[in-house]
Amino acid sequence: MPIFDPIVYSPDPITLVGGGDATPQDLAEALTLAPLCVAVDGGAALALRCGVDPVALIGDFDSVAEEDLARISADRQHRITEQDSTDFDKALCRIAAPFVVGVGFLGGRMDHQLAAFHTLAMRCDLPCLLIGQEEVICLAPPEIHLPTQAGDVVSLFPLAPVSGQSDGLHWPIQGLAFDPLTRIGTSNRATGPVTLRMDAPAMLLILPRRIMPALVSALALPDCARWPARAG
Repeated sequence: MPIFDPIVYSPDPITLVGGGDATPQDLAEALTLAPLCVAVDGGAALALRCGVDPVALIGDFDSVAEEDLARISADRQHRITEQDSTDFDKALCRIAAPFVVGVGFLGGRMDHQLAAFHTLAMRCDLPCLLIGQEEVICLAPPEIHLPTQAGDVVSLFPLAPVSGQSDGLHWPIQGLAFDPLTRIGTSNRATGPVTLRMDAPAMLLILPRRIMPALVSALALPDCARWPARAG
């Protein structure tokens, strides 16, 4: 994948706000975990409505209102006109931070959600968690320890062939070959804390929104296992 010079640098997690379905509460919750805000195109509307001044606005600017542009200083506006990538991808790959919390990329149009999942997999070296109404979604890292409770739904959805190991799942995944066309792993259940290990950056991990703070803390740790950038 192409590598771009970062627009925003931060030693702490960053909140990335898009123009999809999201509420002021969603943004406020994200900012408690990742206090620096970057807006993606039309996501500027929610940020400004909530009194949040984005440190940067990134996108092709086809969905940001002129009145919102006027409220963001020109030196913070980064227009990227190429149409080979989504605004989410344009922004994510130009952020240098230990972790990104994405608000406004789930819900609404299904094609936008699918494109966001594609970006999570293609930018596997850039850890990012997307907030939904009741769940959070990220690309499963090589290894992760989850503070789940017995009965919590832990769903795994492969975007490509991938295998793994688990501790703490009602239905263990050892020995299973996941593939979007043959075997998926949705609606599994935790028996307590869960540990997952994956052999490829291709598994979406879907968890209850309740554990988001602990999940962000775990994924943002410097020693958290990370995938390398995809070649090509």
